[in-house]
Amino acid sequence: MTNVKLAVIFYSMGGTNFQLSKWAEEGAKEAGAEVRVLKVEELAPQSVVEGNEVWKRTTEATKDVPVATSEDLEWADAIIFSVPTRFGNMPSQMKQFLDMQGGLWATGKTVNKVVSAMTSAQNPHGGQEATILSLYTSMMHWGAIIVPPGYTDPVLFGAGGNPYGTSVTVGEDGKMIDDVEAAVKHQAKRTVTVAEWVKKANQ
Repeated sequence: MTNVKLAVIFYSMGGTNFQLSKWAEEGAKEAGAEVRVLKVEELAPQSVVEGNEVWKRTTEATKDVPVATSEDLEWADAIIFSVPTRFGNMPSQMKQFLDMQGGLWATGKTVNKVVSAMTSAQNPHGGQEATILSLYTSMMHWGAIIVPPGYTDPVLFGAGGNPYGTSVTVGEDGKMIDDVEAAVKHQAKRTVTVAEWVKKANQ
């Protein structure tokens, strides 16, 4: 059987979700997957980005990361989304990317994609679970197979114990408060494993 193809698609303003995506890539590769790390297109005006030092730094750090396309989704057996919360929802940048996939959806090409999601917020009750659920709602419409981490490994408790998907609290200094690297890697490996089952069943 060919290796599972995983797209890790993120939006990151402060760098957190870019880091989560890199950890997911590492975990998935350890599980034998072929991985593409991709960002969604920025919608904010360049002048606004330039006026925020952290945002500007993240834009510079991710400048060589390819922008996700419909072709990437079609290529992928599995997808991990990583986004910060925006008032308990996914950011508009990710929402636009999903909204533009009507062509894929209409032709049945989103069916049985194996998906999982991660998020970040500035405090533990800042909408982390609601943000992941907002992504999963779209995935239900896609006919995708949602793979949450649940409580499938003790590392999840050390990362705050979010069964919906890894979530991290980011302090005012921009650094992650929770130690989530192991949880992210576990979630990525679990996503790849389920994608292997689905791929094998469909062959």
